[in-house]
Amino acid sequence: MAQEKGKGAAAPAKKGEPILKVILDNDKVRVVEATFRPGDAGASTERPQRVIHVMKGGTLTLIYPDGKKEKLEFKAGETKVREATPAYSPKNEGKSDVVLLVVNMKEAKK
Repeated sequence: MAQEKGKGAAAPAKKGEPILKVILDNDKVRVVEATFRPGDAGASTERPQRVIHVMKGGTLTLIYPDGKKEKLEFKAGETKVREATPAYSPKNEGKSDVVLLVVNMKEAKK
């Protein structure tokens, strides 16, 4: 089975945005290394089912469009499965980087 590999280079991040490095992107999965520096916030979007492996731990605050906030703690070395979620913006309100390897599952094409 052929796989398309990402370029491996991190997308240029604007100040306040996480650094996203595409590791692999094919018709089944998209694998991204996401580095959230202190103060970085990601886009508010819906997210598919995904597997998250924590490379460097910390806490992210999920901010929903209605203003509700949820704190998620990530411990280095742990792996979590998160189901598809409604839109939210993840923000690193801590004092150190949080680095996650995120495997987003894609729906099968019909």
